[in-house]
Amino acid sequence: MIRLSKLVRNLLCVALLLGSVMTGANLVFAGTSGSNMDAVLVVDVSNSMSQSDKNKVSNEAMKMFVDMTSIQANKIGIISYTDKIEREKAMIQVNSEQDKNEIKAFIDSLQKGAYTDISVGVKEAVKILDAGRDPANSPIIVLLADGNNYLNEASNRTQAMSDQDLQDSIQQAKSKGYPIYTIGLNADGQLNRTTLEQIARETNGKFFETSTADNLPQILSEIFANHLKLKVVPITNFTSNGQIQDVAIPIPNANVMEANISIMSQKSVEVKLFDPSGKEIHIPSDQVRFSRSSAYSMIKIVKPQQGEWNLQVKGVPQDKIDINMIFNYDLQLEMEPIASNAFKAGDVIPVKAALASNGQKVASPELYNQMKATLLINDLTDQKTSEVEITNTGSGFEGSFTIPADHKYEIRIKAEDTSFYRETPPVTVDASSAAGGATTPTPPPAGDSAATEEPFPWLTVVIIALIVILLVALALYLLSIWRKANKGFIGQIAIEIVDEDTGDKSNPQYKKLNAFKGKVKLHQLLQLAPEFQETDKVVFLPGKNDTLIIENRSSCRIEKGGRVLDVSKGKELKKNDRIKISLSSVNKSVFVDYIV
Repeated sequence: MIRLSKLVRNLLCVALLLGSVMTGANLVFAGTSGSNMDAVLVVDVSNSMSQSDKNKVSNEAMKMFVDMTSIQANKIGIISYTDKIEREKAMIQVNSEQDKNEIKAFIDSLQKGAYTDISVGVKEAVKILDAGRDPANSPIIVLLADGNNYLNEASNRTQAMSDQDLQDSIQQAKSKGYPIYTIGLNADGQLNRTTLEQIARETNGKFFETSTADNLPQILSEIFANHLKLKVVPITNFTSNGQIQDVAIPIPNANVMEANISIMSQKSVEVKLFDPSGKEIHIPSDQVRFSRSSAYSMIKIVKPQQGEWNLQVKGVPQDKIDINMIFNYDLQLEMEPIASNAFKAGDVIPVKAALASNGQKVASPELYNQMKATLLINDLTDQKTSEVEITNTGSGFEGSFTIPADHKYEIRIKAEDTSFYRETPPVTVDASSAAGGATTPTPPPAGDSAATEEPFPWLTVVIIALIVILLVALALYLLSIWRKANKGFIGQIAIEIVDEDTGDKSNPQYKKLNAFKGKVKLHQLLQLAPEFQETDKVVFLPGKNDTLIIENRSSCRIEKGGRVLDVSKGKELKKNDRIKISLSSVNKSVFVDYIV
């Protein structure tokens, strides 16, 4: 049954839509344009991967992906699968190095299992994105596998059933705008390219193949380039002589949010970093993050100063070292609105675009120095595409589009330099006869009764009906609020407090819930202790069928069975469910058991 608050919102939306239709208004829905992402990394951990992924390239790839993402509200989740979900870490918001280290530790803890069913991993990835993604972020799935299935005969699951489930999940991902990038692991030469290529192609992702970690920077760079419209910047590759070797790191402009420097080497390297003034910047520090694995080292410079930085690298003699860089930018390309006219063949339409950050036009001439821009034209009638180069004015881009025929077109502007590119959202220009050939209705002949008959007031009737429906819905909604506020609880909860620094655990405290009506805050159950103040925004509500609903508006992290829960909109707790609530203000956790 639809909750009444949701019903009221839907009715209001219907009323607004009807109102806009009646007044001839145009509704425009904006797509995601942010530089943040919601990523789900999916890895096959079946026994066959011991051969196809002998050196655990998949682990290195996932950890490198985590290190490359910026620390600004990205979300990352992990799934490991065989013919079932082996382990899963729901998407958590990454706001610190600690968050990244927690995800990488989870990746290192993954264990192998028998059998394989690739559809299981893809299906769960779509579910996780559905449940936890931020609409303002750009969704992405990265699948690491050999593409082969090995089904358990005892389960009665057939290849046809797996194929159908996989196709259903692919179609769901495509319809929801979830591109799936596939990385085929082929150390044993048994890669099933067909399946992995199909998954990537049908979801607008990309397929890659590797048997070694050496290719990871290029693969992950291409994934980032496609998804966040960035480009890999090759810096250098050399054979170490065992001495300090200087590497120039150019920062092209002041709009770089992060510079990610990947150093691929078989052996550990020593590094030092100097800013453009020659001052040594400590690694790690507030400005520089550093991470290392068995296959790579990653340096992330946060908000680097424009100019030429110097990286000193000392490796083991004869070790091959490859250094690349990716910049993260908080930039969008925005096109100025095109006047809404009746278009026809031969009309010349001026177009303008400029880079913007947080909705403000970027006034940085050095940012535009090396940029080139192109007007991309898609003829929706003939399904043909063309490009027209437009002018870089030093503070934006200008050009024009001459309509060649009475067709319908989709136009957008693409601007790029050596390290990134951006595209404007597409704009439709309709010069087809269907758009411009509308005629004015012919008036009825004189003396026709239709000319003198008063039209039936449909608009008035519709508005009155909507008002009545809204009033009824509002009354029902208010009644539901009153009932909810006075609804009683069932059962009790047991509370244990763990000091994460010492491991000390308190004795369970049992709190009967029937003394409360409508809702109770966790802070109340913790006797309003000041150190637990943040739990004032963790609320319990009575649910249906003797369940308990928990809502979290605090900075606390809530887990169940090792999986982080998104309970901002409420999560149902059933009899004997146990959750862990990690506090952010003190290094303590609260364990809650629901007992009926």
